[in-house]
Amino acid sequence: MTATIAPDKTKQTFFFISDGTGITAEVLGHSLLSRFEDLAIEQVTLPYINTVTKAEAVVVRINTLGDSPQAIAMISIISPEIRAIIKNSNALVLDMFEAFLSPLEQLFGRKADAVAGKAFNAKTNNYLQRIEAMNYALENDDGSSIKKYHEADVIVIGLSRSGKTPTCLYLSMHFGILAANYPITEDDFERGDLPAALIANKEKLFGLIIDPQRLTTIREKRYANSRYASIQQCEFEYRELERLYRRYNIPFLNSTVLSIEELSTRIMLEFGIERRLST
Repeated sequence: MTATIAPDKTKQTFFFISDGTGITAEVLGHSLLSRFEDLAIEQVTLPYINTVTKAEAVVVRINTLGDSPQAIAMISIISPEIRAIIKNSNALVLDMFEAFLSPLEQLFGRKADAVAGKAFNAKTNNYLQRIEAMNYALENDDGSSIKKYHEADVIVIGLSRSGKTPTCLYLSMHFGILAANYPITEDDFERGDLPAALIANKEKLFGLIIDPQRLTTIREKRYANSRYASIQQCEFEYRELERLYRRYNIPFLNSTVLSIEELSTRIMLEFGIERRLST
């Protein structure tokens, strides 16, 4: 079992437990958590929990945390036996299949197939397209390469530490979108213009902007007490970036208040991009 973050007994722990990659449970869980701000929650992803032995180990892990505060488990598991084991833990269990499949079974008048990922395994193209899109996002991250911008579906631009990379990775992994990103720097502001490679692909540009105070907080964690992280510098960059967006009529969103999921969805709507990965 692989956890993205180790549990912390001083915080409420939210487990994403799946018999597959855990992506589905994470997406729904993150969407729910985004409705509750300022909570001290430790997030742990446990993928490929597809045997009784693994499920029992998960229960032990959950129960060792105690019940104050009570752990939460978002589970995406086909097997009724394995789901029942995890439901016997001390966690508040949110069962995705029970919540959604049971009503569908009643509506369709038949039981859902009991093979995990059966409908997806045959779709090799989905996997290949996801890998291609992720490779593109990594290859064209942070302005590291501009030679393939003509292939991009979207080029996300913005200040350093404004959320460009995670947004592009989300677009590629979940939707199969070819997303590049480019950092707008002080050099661009001094020149008063966008780089030529961006102007040549202006119709693909989408901007992110982030409130100066939030940007200062993020930058301080990496470069404490630096000019780069100062509120004066962040306010200057914010003003200049917004001016560039408006000058070139570039659509943009404030990443301070929007989740990666929301940013990605709105970017796709803005450009009329359809999800590339079939279900």
